[in-house]
Amino acid sequence: MDFGSFYQFRAGRLEPVAENAEVALAVADSWLVDGGRVRSLQAHYERFVDGVARLDYQQNPSNVRHGEIADFFEAVIALIPEEGRWFPRVEFHGGQAQPLFVKLREAPAQLGEARLWSLDQADPRDLPTVKGPDLSLCMQLRRKAQVHGADEAVLLDDTGRVIEGALSSLVWWRDGALEAPDLHTTWLDSITRHEVFAIAAQLGLETREVAATEDQLEGCEVWILSSLQGVRQASSWLGSKGTEIAIAPVSAESTKRVEAFQRRLRMLSTAPSLNRD
Repeated sequence: MDFGSFYQFRAGRLEPVAENAEVALAVADSWLVDGGRVRSLQAHYERFVDGVARLDYQQNPSNVRHGEIADFFEAVIALIPEEGRWFPRVEFHGGQAQPLFVKLREAPAQLGEARLWSLDQADPRDLPTVKGPDLSLCMQLRRKAQVHGADEAVLLDDTGRVIEGALSSLVWWRDGALEAPDLHTTWLDSITRHEVFAIAAQLGLETREVAATEDQLEGCEVWILSSLQGVRQASSWLGSKGTEIAIAPVSAESTKRVEAFQRRLRMLSTAPSLNRD
């Protein structure tokens, strides 16, 4: 597998460096670049800035500033080729004097429907509202799902309510309305979820935020969302008790709806630019 090229931001420029697997990842973000165009880059930038700002700077000798992150993002934009599909990941390594890094990776192919598997314990993440600290754990959880024949692991809270996927956001359709977990659950602020909800609203469709257990989603059409893949429909779901959750099957109608949202997501893609204010 090609893990891409790794760069460190030093003195206002990106320089190739060897990747250090021992470094603890403090904050990370990633987005799809297809033919030089990207969705919601500003939102990814703001989420990354917010994650860095939430760290304890008394333990962070770099004390990286907002303007430096903006310079870093602009250097990343210039680094990414205008041709092909790319999935860069920006990283902040706390405790380093020069903590900003980027991994330039080729994006994998667009995937279709996916199988879900629920973790049989409450959400094990330490800091679920910041992307980065639990990324290694979430990758392990996805690999555990793959051992069970699934593509994504579903995380539940200590009351059994659905939170999100290990590396994705979950939404579902019920009675013609698009639903997603509400603020009673602690989920990572998903940029793709915001985009999909905005598209639904533009189409005049009802959207709701609700608290739901996996059993309460029986009969629902379930979507898996991510910046890389956009929208994928869940074709099956092995629940936390080891039994199948009877979600709506993939059909011609549901496939048509996924394709319609995917088209509208692609229409959101623009040449990358940054508002530094």
